[in-house]
Amino acid sequence: VIPHANEAKYLGITMDARLRWKHHIKKKKVELTAKFRKMYWLIGRKSKLSIQNKLTLYNQVLKPVWTYGAQLWGCTAPSNREIIQRFQNNVLRSIVDAYRYTRNARLHLELKVPLVDEVIRNQALAHQKRLIGHVNEEAVQLLDVDGLVRRLKRTKPHDLWKWELS
Repeated sequence: VIPHANEAKYLGITMDARLRWKHHIKKKKVELTAKFRKMYWLIGRKSKLSIQNKLTLYNQVLKPVWTYGAQLWGCTAPSNREIIQRFQNNVLRSIVDAYRYTRNARLHLELKVPLVDEVIRNQALAHQKRLIGHVNEEAVQLLDVDGLVRRLKRTKPHDLWKWELS
């Protein structure tokens, strides 16, 4: 007898029964916080590394943790995506030792680091392009959403391609 579970982990992605992705986001936040604490001496406020080297460490070690599977879990509620965005803001603030009243938008602009929603949209677009040219016809059929009946207003993964970024 297989016991009933509300969540399952498959290929590193935690899925819950309703595909809300809240558990996945929480687990990734815990994992990111642990990795950031271990790396704080390298990318923290008092580190002597250059800002470019700190950004490289962030992009190579921390960012892949939350970008893995983003084309799937990116359709979660905005409040869940904001959890990852807040983490990224804290890391960037720590990297440049920014004053606490410095705006996050300014940090992202000056460091040329895209927002979490932009990264998710770009990954979804790249995924769509890979599916368009795929040799497997069933993979290409994943793009055909014309006859899809929608009862709920929840975001689906194919909606990420149409996001308007502000």
